Amino acid sequence: MRAIIIDKPGAAADLQQVTLPAPEAGHNEVLVAVKAISINPVDVKARANEGTMNWLMADERPAILGWDISGVVVGTGKAVTAFKPGNEVFGMINFPGKGRAYADYVVADAAHLALKPATIDHNEAAAATLAALTAWQVLTKAMQVQAGQKVLIHAAAGGVGHYAVAMAKHLGAYVTGTSSAANRDFVLSLGADAHIDYNTTPFETVAWEADFIFDTMAGDTLKRSVEAAKPGAVIISIPSSAIPEPLKEQARDKGVTLDFLMVTSNGQDMQSLAHLLEQGSIKSHVSQVFDFTAMREAHEAVETGKTRGKVVVTV
Repeated sequence: MRAIIIDKPGAAADLQQVTLPAPEAGHNEVLVAVKAISINPVDVKARANEGTMNWLMADERPAILGWDISGVVVGTGKAVTAFKPGNEVFGMINFPGKGRAYADYVVADAAHLALKPATIDHNEAAAATLAALTAWQVLTKAMQVQAGQKVLIHAAAGGVGHYAVAMAKHLGAYVTGTSSAANRDFVLSLGADAHIDYNTTPFETVAWEADFIFDTMAGDTLKRSVEAAKPGAVIISIPSSAIPEPLKEQARDKGVTLDFLMVTSNGQDMQSLAHLLEQGSIKSHVSQVFDFTAMREAHEAVETGKTRGKVVVTV
């Protein structure tokens, strides 16, 4: 099979296509012929940063990166009953850990997959994995958003953000999204009730109203969110677990809950996403599609930090 490897952390140009033996499904595993792969900021960080690569891939070198897939089942382990050859499936596989998704075939834990809705294609399904799963786990588990509550979502036009807006609306919240002016209409089309152009309007002018603030930016954005949050508000940040201790203390002093959430593979949550996709409550916005041979260009696109929606690679 074709696979894309990297020998050590480096630039996108260091990604190499090679030929390797196809893997075999273990007892609780599924062998999937990959049709589409989604590329996320964590892919870029793992490729470029030694600490991130070591955290996710341990000492495995060369490493096959990638976690988001959509494809067709071609084999199953003896203990697998939920899937059979020919099923179309999607999921974020073995995250955090060794996903090895940049290949023609991948082995996945059956508990990390869900059946792909027939109403969407493989590109849309692959897109709705890590990013959509992150949004779902933050909104329904960390925040437990209820109808009538107010949610502020930073970078609402991004990979995680565009799913979060639609999900928060599905849950009945009043949603405000921040983005550049160029993405205003896109954010509103997702269902946002209000939009803030972060280049011209300080989000602090409305942050004090929010019951929940979904931080996808960290840094100054997180600091300003804490400063503006009302007592009792909940702020969940996803970019980094390294929240400065003084900021945590400031949040505690204000009666604000400040926490970090890292997405984890979960097949039941993937089934929830499949239902939302099938009924049209959320939709993947795939802004760029690259061929498997153009993985370098896909990484470079995500590395700009300015993509709308998701970047997908077809296999």
